[in-house]
Amino acid sequence: MVREIVIGTRGSLLALWQAEHIKKRLQEELGIACRLEIVKTKGDKILDVPLAKIGGKGLFTKELEELLLRKEIDLAVHSLKDVPVEFVDGLNLACITKREDVRDCFLSVKYPNLQSLPLNAKVGTTSLRRSMQLKALRQDLDTQSLRGNVQTRLKRLFDGDFDAIILAKAGLNRLEISQDEIPFMQVFEIDEMIPAMGQGALGIEARITDPLFSQLFALNDDETFICTQAERSFIRALNGGCQVPIGVHAEIEGANIRLSAILGLPNGEKILKESLCGAKKDFEKLGISLAQSFIKKGAMEILAEAQEMAFA
Repeated sequence: MVREIVIGTRGSLLALWQAEHIKKRLQEELGIACRLEIVKTKGDKILDVPLAKIGGKGLFTKELEELLLRKEIDLAVHSLKDVPVEFVDGLNLACITKREDVRDCFLSVKYPNLQSLPLNAKVGTTSLRRSMQLKALRQDLDTQSLRGNVQTRLKRLFDGDFDAIILAKAGLNRLEISQDEIPFMQVFEIDEMIPAMGQGALGIEARITDPLFSQLFALNDDETFICTQAERSFIRALNGGCQVPIGVHAEIEGANIRLSAILGLPNGEKILKESLCGAKKDFEKLGISLAQSFIKKGAMEILAEAQEMAFA
């Protein structure tokens, strides 16, 4: 009897799209039969508290990892930006799939772009990273926590709870939410708002000892793997998690790779921003080198202060 692979996933429309996408690829490209197992994570259950206040690392992955270790599921499909840089023993990323659009997107019912928002406008975002960069662009903005899935966040925008919200363009593309459905949509360029580590990519986590682990590498995208591993090495060197105000983005330029990063306080009052270019083959070393440069400029002290502000 052929083994049916069980794919663990969160239950939002976006998470289900991602899991179905991987299921289809496994079936069509590798001939592996699959079914989905929906799991609620801590990050899905607690929606009335900002993410940074309920613990940063593993909010959207811990329950899935526990099921992997108990062999109740065979692999977990994650948005890579939610995956901590350190893994529990026995688990790791088997592959990283081709990236979608990495950029962040401004959405509004009334206002065409960030510059046109009124003074002290309310902008909804779950992310300290986005809050920091929004405040750097416009100090007057009132950034407020916006939790829930994409549809919940869009409903709150249309209900008038916010003047604008910020979402990842990758999620909008995957759910086929277009300019036609939202009055105003402005995509930030990367130098305006540096994305989160791994934004736009999917990470497939599995047991290292499972024969499936090596098979899954067939879904890996080499360029995405190199870029996101450079980003993750930067975060690892700073001991940063998903819920700290850090943005980092890598881009391949011929035989080289350029890594750009930003970190600071959520209120935008202290910010470090820098980029570094190096050989593509040295992608992990590049992340460490850039992190060391940030540390010399006081990054650890700024991140400690940012954490205090987030929990205040």
